[in-house]
Amino acid sequence: MKNFLAALLIGASALGNAGAAAAQDGPLRIEIDQGVIEPLPYAVPDFVPETAAASEYASQIARVIASDLSGTGLFREVPASAHISKVTGFDNPVKYADWKAVNAQALITGGVSVNGNRLTVRFRGYDVFAENELGSGLQFTGTTEGWRRMAHKVSDAIYSRITGESGYFDSRVVYVSESGPKNDRRKRLAIMDYDGANVQYLTNSASLVLAPRFSPTGDRVLYTSYESGFPQIHVLDVGKVQRQILSSGDGIMSFAPRFAPDGRTVVYSQTQGGNTDLFSMDIATGAKTRLTSAPSIETAPSFSPDGSQIVFESDRSGSQQLYVMPAGGGEARRISFGKGRYGTPVWSPRGDMVAFTKQNKGRFHIGVMRTDGSEERLLTASFLDEGPTWAPNGRVIMFTRESQGSTGRALLYSVDITGRNLKPVKTPDGASDPAWSPLQQ
Repeated sequence: MKNFLAALLIGASALGNAGAAAAQDGPLRIEIDQGVIEPLPYAVPDFVPETAAASEYASQIARVIASDLSGTGLFREVPASAHISKVTGFDNPVKYADWKAVNAQALITGGVSVNGNRLTVRFRGYDVFAENELGSGLQFTGTTEGWRRMAHKVSDAIYSRITGESGYFDSRVVYVSESGPKNDRRKRLAIMDYDGANVQYLTNSASLVLAPRFSPTGDRVLYTSYESGFPQIHVLDVGKVQRQILSSGDGIMSFAPRFAPDGRTVVYSQTQGGNTDLFSMDIATGAKTRLTSAPSIETAPSFSPDGSQIVFESDRSGSQQLYVMPAGGGEARRISFGKGRYGTPVWSPRGDMVAFTKQNKGRFHIGVMRTDGSEERLLTASFLDEGPTWAPNGRVIMFTRESQGSTGRALLYSVDITGRNLKPVKTPDGASDPAWSPLQQ
């Protein structure tokens, strides 16, 4: 399976030059920049219920794991109808020949037990052709209500063992839920699992809300609200659904907020006297610091993961472009130089790239580039694609796609950083402005 994985794995730099490096006591890893990848065939039989109350969860957990892995585009499930072996006990020996016969190169087995409202999931992954276990087995324990989280945790562990990358399945997305006709769109904040399950609404639709953004720990959300008649920044405690207003002063418009990596500071845009600049605010004290001072419009700031720099959009050059400056303010350097207009930049959690929206020749694109502006790559193209957000592992991007016409509506899509595996994200209604959480604790 190692040779197959060498062609599959996305290494530390999916936009770098192709190259390979063999580890002394690990699998061959390869860095690839683009191309079609043949998905790895795997099997995940229904997990074994180890207590009577576990029966209703065992099959469902296996199905969520299969959906997670196959949804990446890197894996292809061998359907249960093709299985020769039946897994009837978690500790039973694996009949490798039966799984080789159906070309399952990886096998995932598990057992589920329930005691009261406590649910425990045990699992193992196997390299079928090498006939050995992929690391040691693990178990996760939680509540029966959180069974989907247990499944996502298993998926993250398997994904990490096979690809060498951290997972992103046990995460959430906050977004703007949209309903009603295009000329009277109702918007409210919603939160869901990364795959669209477990939707909860955080605000009502009485006032316009925009641009929700998670805190580094995923327990708070910043967003812009027009409840007062002009834009103001709110911060909401997700668990308690309690909020506070981060006031910039009477009659001062503030918007496009993002947390600093320390979670104590917010960077945002503020408009006063016809001018829009970037400011930072200490959440605890309300103390503000002006970061830019120019006659142009500066907005959409995003911190680097180490908190030392900010990427933002500005029209100071005459058109909308991307710039990077020190987090405390100072001289900014332009990093976008292609044709068209650039906006909504977001720094990758890995620190190696910036995702952005680009408009050129009547089309919108989601793209990525190095933090110095090199190696620009456009991943999508449509009537309107905008507002990228990164998965916690920096390998997948979610964004808003709006269809054309009077009946068009906004929906969420995701794509990986090579431009492969473009797919819609299911939501009950229209959806826009997604923001991906870190992995849940």
